[in-house]
Amino acid sequence: MAAEPLPPFDPADPLGIDDLLAPEDLAVRETVRSWAADRVLPEIAGWYERGELPAVRELARELGALGALGMTLEGYGCAGASALQYGLACLELEAADSGIRSLVSVQGSLAMYALHRFGSEELRREWLPRMASGEVIGCFGLTEPDHGSDPGAMRTSARRDGGDWVLSGRKMWITNGSVAGVAVVWARTEEGIRGFAVPTDSPGFSAPEIRHKWSLRASVTSELVLDEVRLPAGALLPGARGLGAPLACLGHARYGIVWGAMGAARSCFRAALDYARTREQFGRPIGAFQLTQAKLADMAVELHKGMLLAHHLGRRLDAGKLRPEQVSFGKLNNVREALEICRTARTVLGANGISLEYPVMRHATNLESVLTYEGTSEMHQLVLGKALTGLDAFRG
Repeated sequence: MAAEPLPPFDPADPLGIDDLLAPEDLAVRETVRSWAADRVLPEIAGWYERGELPAVRELARELGALGALGMTLEGYGCAGASALQYGLACLELEAADSGIRSLVSVQGSLAMYALHRFGSEELRREWLPRMASGEVIGCFGLTEPDHGSDPGAMRTSARRDGGDWVLSGRKMWITNGSVAGVAVVWARTEEGIRGFAVPTDSPGFSAPEIRHKWSLRASVTSELVLDEVRLPAGALLPGARGLGAPLACLGHARYGIVWGAMGAARSCFRAALDYARTREQFGRPIGAFQLTQAKLADMAVELHKGMLLAHHLGRRLDAGKLRPEQVSFGKLNNVREALEICRTARTVLGANGISLEYPVMRHATNLESVLTYEGTSEMHQLVLGKALTGLDAFRG
């Protein structure tokens, strides 16, 4: 009996990873990819060059209509999608730009996730439906000017005053901060670290935008200033006690980064591959030279290994088996390899690699931020080191 012919080799999917996806997964990916191609790619180079995201509120509403905000959450107008589908969405969004994926990630995996998992029913009903639709944008205030990798040392405080809470402090490098309608803020109290839903029109709250960035330029980044901000007792997230609560939110967001980084890498790889096929030197395309082919082969291997890792972690998350150490594994590997792919792609494009006519340098500079936010490479190495050895190297 004759064997079935093998399927053709697909340079866009050399390992046949699409065979792992169900039709509904592919439909989600195509919907987000088409939206990004229509709404982001034609404008992103200009937004990045000018250092702005002028259509952020409009984009948020469109993303809400797609079901991309709070995508894996159940109820309150959220899509209730699988973790795998959310990962595919993150990949396509970051293939357009890391700033767009950050908008969605902070909205859904940080602010909405915190409210959904730790908030009261009143807070969920107040905020989540409007956040799912994109009517309200949220932000997540954990990092401080002097405390990034060590959030447990935060100085922002909340004290009781009668039936109210009064918050004071500063948060730094907050995505969506100056366009948010609600900020999930973490503060030190007599009871330990607690979370609060802070309406951004509260007296004493301000969110000056951070400018002069050379990375994530098409993203709104802000400082949060809380000057004796008075909140009712109901603003407290009752289910959030201790540092484990914000870290759980970060774990959910880091999962999206595992996928998103591969989107940026894919964009750069494809730009390099297309360029190598058409750019001629010494009378033939540069893709015909051995050294260029070696670069392309190495990029393809790391890109698709990273995508397989993302798929595996997505399946584990959907099965309720994904551990924080495994998320650290994914973020450490995929962001690090994505950066190397971007840098190698830049060498293939030569001088054209620094031009905004191509996506490579934009993705490379964005990934420099992705490398360190939501846990630096060093922190994830130490998480894995502790898991492997059973010895804690975080503190002396």
